[in-house]
Amino acid sequence: MTGQSAPRTLACVDWVERAGAAIERYEGGEARELDQRQLTQLGNAAWAAGLSFLMAGRSEEAAGWLRRAAERYRESWAAGAPPDSWGRPIAAMKALLLAGDDASAAARWALEAGAAEAESPIGRYAGTLALLVLGDDVGARILGSTLRDTADFPPAVADALVEVAGTDRVDYQIALEHILDSFEQRTDYLEDTPVADTVLVLQRLAAARDLAVDLEPSPLLP
Repeated sequence: MTGQSAPRTLACVDWVERAGAAIERYEGGEARELDQRQLTQLGNAAWAAGLSFLMAGRSEEAAGWLRRAAERYRESWAAGAPPDSWGRPIAAMKALLLAGDDASAAARWALEAGAAEAESPIGRYAGTLALLVLGDDVGARILGSTLRDTADFPPAVADALVEVAGTDRVDYQIALEHILDSFEQRTDYLEDTPVADTVLVLQRLAAARDLAVDLEPSPLLP
């Protein structure tokens, strides 16, 4: 593991219990007016349920909730999301990849919305991820390179995206270890769900290129 800090030790997590709590939040949210903000919150709750089931080894239940998360994120965009709400197509692509599904429709949504031409790094991240999903590794490497040396974007994520696109196993592993280390040093996670989801998504993309690597055990990975 790279990095100077020791990996964060988590208390024993009951992932099924966490999934149940997320499902309760989702079901409670369904009773409210479903504007774009509430739809995003539903997506977040479904995402948390899916990740929790994934960590518990219950892949079918995980896939179902991750698909639901992707649907809610897409609906929230269509319901009038603010401009540059790139986190929603990113989350939808991630959810579908982790569900083991074809994420190409979500990738095309991101590109058609202008992610590859976005001024913001998060927008270009969405575009790079979309190009990787669609198998355009040359385009992904070019676009992902614009994220390097960007003050408000994690350099290890930029490196990992570029190295996946360039099929450089050694540099990809180095970047991925840095990403995992950064997750282990966090104190806050979306929906209080301590999972290194970016690592899992990159590994799915890498596996499609016969590039997935072995990592040291982590409480943030299944």
